Amino acid sequence: MDEAIVDYIRRKYHLLIGASTAEIIKTTVGNAFPREQIDTVEVKGRDLVTGIPKILTIDSDEVREAISDQINTIVETVHAALEQIPPELAADLVDSGIMLTGGGALLRNLDELLRNETKLPIHISEDPLSAVAVGAGKALTNISILRGVARE
Repeated sequence: MDEAIVDYIRRKYHLLIGASTAEIIKTTVGNAFPREQIDTVEVKGRDLVTGIPKILTIDSDEVREAISDQINTIVETVHAALEQIPPELAADLVDSGIMLTGGGALLRNLDELLRNETKLPIHISEDPLSAVAVGAGKALTNISILRGVARE
């Protein structure tokens, strides 16, 4: 997503920004689902035409447009995964929903988008960044369960 933001700003505004600036843009005004309120952030970079540092303002709708391919890939992957799950698990998901973990879970309104797309309850882990590592650690401590859920 950060690369997509860098590329979008380079193409649209002829402004070169770094990955850390893209990360700030994503976490400040990035979102996966439109809201009534449009947020903005000032972006500092180097104008590719003049070579001079420049400041511009980018809004949350533009950021969503910049990362739309990545968001669509997430939605398509969730749909593909749901199509392949056993019926018993599908029944559990209707009741319990899907838990989002990892850095992508921090993208504002991703849960709302997935809820809208899947019609399932969507929850965000209390600590999405650590949840993946904690879950992997638990899976490794009980290898028989890991084998039971692993794909052949």
